[in-house]
Amino acid sequence: MSFSLAIVGRPNVGKSTLFNRLVGRRLALVDDQPGVTRDLREGEARLGDIRFTVIDTAGLENETDDSLPARMRRLTERAVDMADICLFLVDARTGLLPDDRVFAEILRKRAKHVILAANKAEGNAADAGVLEAYELGLGEPIRLSAEHGEGMNELYSVLLPLSDEYEERAAEEAPAVEVSLTEEEAEAGETQVPVPTREKPLQIAVVGRPNAGKSTLINALLGEERLLTGPEAGITRDAISVTMDWGGVPVRVFDTAGMRKRAKVQEKLEKLSVSDGIRAVKFAEVVVVLLDAAIPFETQDLKIADLAEREGRAVVVAVNKWDIEDQKQEKLRWLREQFEHVLPQLRGAPLVTVSARTGRGLDKLQEAVLQAHAVWNRRVPTAQLNRWLSQMVAHHPPPAPQGKRIKLRYMTQAKTRPPGFVVMCSHPDKLPESYSRYLVNGLREAFDMPGTPIRLHMRGQSDRNPFKGRRQKNAGALKKHLGSLQGKKGGER
Repeated sequence: MSFSLAIVGRPNVGKSTLFNRLVGRRLALVDDQPGVTRDLREGEARLGDIRFTVIDTAGLENETDDSLPARMRRLTERAVDMADICLFLVDARTGLLPDDRVFAEILRKRAKHVILAANKAEGNAADAGVLEAYELGLGEPIRLSAEHGEGMNELYSVLLPLSDEYEERAAEEAPAVEVSLTEEEAEAGETQVPVPTREKPLQIAVVGRPNAGKSTLINALLGEERLLTGPEAGITRDAISVTMDWGGVPVRVFDTAGMRKRAKVQEKLEKLSVSDGIRAVKFAEVVVVLLDAAIPFETQDLKIADLAEREGRAVVVAVNKWDIEDQKQEKLRWLREQFEHVLPQLRGAPLVTVSARTGRGLDKLQEAVLQAHAVWNRRVPTAQLNRWLSQMVAHHPPPAPQGKRIKLRYMTQAKTRPPGFVVMCSHPDKLPESYSRYLVNGLREAFDMPGTPIRLHMRGQSDRNPFKGRRQKNAGALKKHLGSLQGKKGGER
């Protein structure tokens, strides 16, 4: 998905009808009665060759108290802040109402990019309403009929250049991962950790279950109430990035929606409630897995941490709400033991305790993030690797399945971000997974690479006899030569 598009407007202007047409199925409830949609609904939209995330919103009502319409309005305003593009719908048959002008002013101030569309514009009866829409000062309105599918080509023409722009932006912001090393870099093994700059800040994703305190944590880092928080679970609905200076280090932090258990992250990565969180993990260099101190290491926490490891990102585990914990030392000891037991693939990853509400432990969190980033970029000289490999093999030789001895001959580091190693060996397909884990754990301890994902690949290199096959080849050539001589003799006769 290259960008997100929020459909906003007064109640009953056809937002949900357009949403259903863009996603290609009836996801949103549609009725002639206004105010049917009360919450944000996301879907994967396709218009021609453009794919994007579309957000259906509640109808904007000019209320500012604590009533339900006012709360719905605030939620819609949040969608306006989150979305890359806002599609402002007006009713071409009804014409402009005072609320349309109020909301146009809100969008002009808050939205990143606004597209104006006059819906229900089929037939001559809508001409006056379409012309009236020019008065909003939001550019030329697109003439749409969401119910009949008219005007989709015009909407495509407007979105196409914006789509290209957002795809370029996404490519620029994506971090370099699986960075290949040259032979010279592998031999030297010099650790060169990229220094974050304002143009290329360190990218951090904060992920976790709903109500773990992700938005509160980022507000504490910012020093202001930038993100909406509250006791209710699931307030954040979209991945929001915030760029800031964190203790002198330029960073971009992604606040993500809580990943719920029923979303089945492992099997269905594109579930609507977690898809932006997945994308945030892919755009991050360091992933902070935020746990609730009261209920840490739930099944969903483990799935989230495992997802970050499989994506090859540096991982830091932060335990939030530590200020309300009574027996801190005993709980911390138990947490470390549990962490080693339930997440062996992240053995040694930093585990820090924080309180997003009070701000305690944030300095330790920054230190852990920078340490994890440095390890993620670590390089090990080839000479050291091969000396270490010899010691590991001498201490615990690889097995000989079916009597075939496996020889580990040579090792080098091929990639960083995360560290990736290649071992040249005989019969790589017969080397058991347990022996690979033995080598990975040894790499972590010997070269100080705790917690970071390590990729270890076995590549075949058999014993090559330079004379193997030459005898058969020479015999074949001699036979062919003798045959040609016999043919010549037969011809002379």
